[in-house]
Amino acid sequence: MSGQAFFAPCPRGLEGVLCTELQGLGAQGLAPAQGGVGFTGPFPLCYRVNLESRIASRVLWRLSQSGYCREQDIYRAAYGLNWPGWFASSRTIKVKVSAQHCSLPSLDFITLRIKDAVCDKFMAVRKVRPSVDTRRPDIRIEAFLTEKEVAFYLDTSGEPLFKRGLRRARAAAPLRENLAAGILKLAGWTPGQPLLDPMCGSGTILLEAAQMARSIAPGLGRRFAFEKLQGFDPTAWQTLRKASRARQREDASAIYGCDRDPLALEAARANLREAGLEDAVRLMRADVLEITPPAPEGVLVANPPYGVRTGHEAELADFYPRLGDALKQRFPGWRAYVLTADQRLPRLIGLAPSRRIPLFNGALECRLYEFLIIKGSARALRKTAKPPAPKDGPDALPAHL
Repeated sequence: MSGQAFFAPCPRGLEGVLCTELQGLGAQGLAPAQGGVGFTGPFPLCYRVNLESRIASRVLWRLSQSGYCREQDIYRAAYGLNWPGWFASSRTIKVKVSAQHCSLPSLDFITLRIKDAVCDKFMAVRKVRPSVDTRRPDIRIEAFLTEKEVAFYLDTSGEPLFKRGLRRARAAAPLRENLAAGILKLAGWTPGQPLLDPMCGSGTILLEAAQMARSIAPGLGRRFAFEKLQGFDPTAWQTLRKASRARQREDASAIYGCDRDPLALEAARANLREAGLEDAVRLMRADVLEITPPAPEGVLVANPPYGVRTGHEAELADFYPRLGDALKQRFPGWRAYVLTADQRLPRLIGLAPSRRIPLFNGALECRLYEFLIIKGSARALRKTAKPPAPKDGPDALPAHL
């Protein structure tokens, strides 16, 4: 199967870094869209993207695209596809429908009609129909409707790609792994640069950084839906996995994490231990307002456990100015990146952000603020600011899928 079309959804705001990543993995025909990136390539390319992408949420294989006027047109389009050629009737299925500007009254009814079309096709060809499992299906079928067209996809990932199969201990409202990786990319951090997460929680940012530093593919510890498709090539898959392992390296990157909560630190330590990366990160118990920088220059990335997570407005109003003072006094020479859903932060922190990037952690709208910490006034800060990473995206990016 050559020249296949795919779509990789991602957290909104990370389309640019995903596009760059896919290009590095060999994808062609890159087409950034709202909430993801379309691309083309031979079918085994989806094996590699599932294995190695740090930014994508899934990899969807596009089967067809056609026009429609009513529900029966969608049924006929679905029935006309070669479902029995793509997966066995013994596989369980789930159908998911999403839409943008669709005028039909019920997506639930469309979902039912697509499921009927798939099962009817199996009955016509194999005389047996697949079962539906809405919780843990073998095969996920996705349809996306615009005003006049419907596109059908098979999900080659299964569980979302941000589920690396590594993290065991979790904090409240955890940061998704692919968003953490995207933040590191937006920050322009590269292995070898000192990195500090001073409010590390259960260690998601640290885990992603350690894997990047050691060139560990994020998908090595899990299984994928493409392994359940009829055309799955186990030899090609094992060759990819072997090549990925060969690219791993021992790395002594200066990656540091701290938190004032001993339970959070223990969770981070347990997660790093589970991933075999305990020696890749230096952890310590400390308060971000009092910590001494581990190097003269570096990158600080923080997802403060405040705001939406706690809802304590008075605590926020007290914390942000103190955080700004700590950064100014202790971290000159550093680039600081703070992810928050509280848009009061730039007013309260007392620093001029050189960039503010809209991002989404699940459905939660956030901003990633960049602060270039130098000695001198805010005016000098603005004159010196030279963002190392891609330009800001638009404030609102509705999801494609």
